[in-house]
Amino acid sequence: MSPPRFPPAAARPPPAAGAARIVGLSLGHRTLAEADHWIAELTPAPVLACTHLVAEPFPHVAISLLTALSYSSSDGLQAAADLAASGQHGRAVRFPGVERLTGELTVSEILQRSSISRVEVLGSGPAAPDTVVETGAFVRPQFRGGELVLVTTPAAGGRLIPFERRDPTPCCADH
Repeated sequence: MSPPRFPPAAARPPPAAGAARIVGLSLGHRTLAEADHWIAELTPAPVLACTHLVAEPFPHVAISLLTALSYSSSDGLQAAADLAASGQHGRAVRFPGVERLTGELTVSEILQRSSISRVEVLGSGPAAPDTVVETGAFVRPQFRGGELVLVTTPAAGGRLIPFERRDPTPCCADH
């Protein structure tokens, strides 16, 4: 089954307005980058936007939004949209304070400037409040159990970097 084509955000008619709520939608985005780009084009920007990897009816990325607007999923993808709206897990692309997470910040500053609840070091637990995180202006916390958790990995000089990078090195890049 070939995936449905999804219109760019600018090509869609304006969605209907209502009370702010979690809205799930699935447009058949094949990659996180495609979904991130679609979210970045939304005007007005949602309060919270998360991506969700789904397997049915084909592997793709569904989206959940905290918004007062209404959106429709592509044909045949409503089940994926409903899964995204359930809020079980996600990867936050838009969230309160994301625009203030640029440059080098301490863990404490990240928690004060944004809606991120915790910063963890992969496999090691919570990061110390005074540890510096080099954000690279790209922060994608995980939405878990109703809170945003930024997962980091150790970097040179006792610093941390977000686990997810904007331009990750492909596996086996030198082969």
